[in-house]
Amino acid sequence: CWSWNPDGNGEIENYRAVIRTNSSYQSLSRASQSAELWTKILDLANEQRTALLVIIVFQLMCLADLEFDYINPYDSSSRINKAIMPEYITEGALCLFYLVTGHWCMSLICAPYLYYNARLYTRQKHLIDVTEIFNQLHAEKKQRLYKLFYLIILLFLSIFWMILTALEDHDMD
Repeated sequence: CWSWNPDGNGEIENYRAVIRTNSSYQSLSRASQSAELWTKILDLANEQRTALLVIIVFQLMCLADLEFDYINPYDSSSRINKAIMPEYITEGALCLFYLVTGHWCMSLICAPYLYYNARLYTRQKHLIDVTEIFNQLHAEKKQRLYKLFYLIILLFLSIFWMILTALEDHDMD
């Protein structure tokens, strides 16, 4: 790597090729590390989105069991009410996560769902009442189905953008 200057005054020089090779290797390494970091961030977001899907499906299963008389109203409403706050917290954390990491578009797409949950919580309509569960069964199932389809669309958008980002990073190499 090092050589003595031919004029004999003892100065040490780098070969220009070595410098170019090292700098291009370091920039390539930084680009791949950056792409890997963003991929891990999007994977974490997809895991949170999948957790939300599982929570919503669990609530739908409880409502279906209640509809077909496999479970009593008290057990069904207590199971659903236990799953509501983790759903709200996970959605809020996901929206905040997108906002902090600079995914503005995904954060804006998550905002209506977060606003709807916040509105239900502030009006104290987020929990299911045991005495009114049979009267509200159809509306509660419809609400959870809308949430489920909304989350599935967001999951597909997240996966699409993750694949698109990975392909763009691959083309740069």
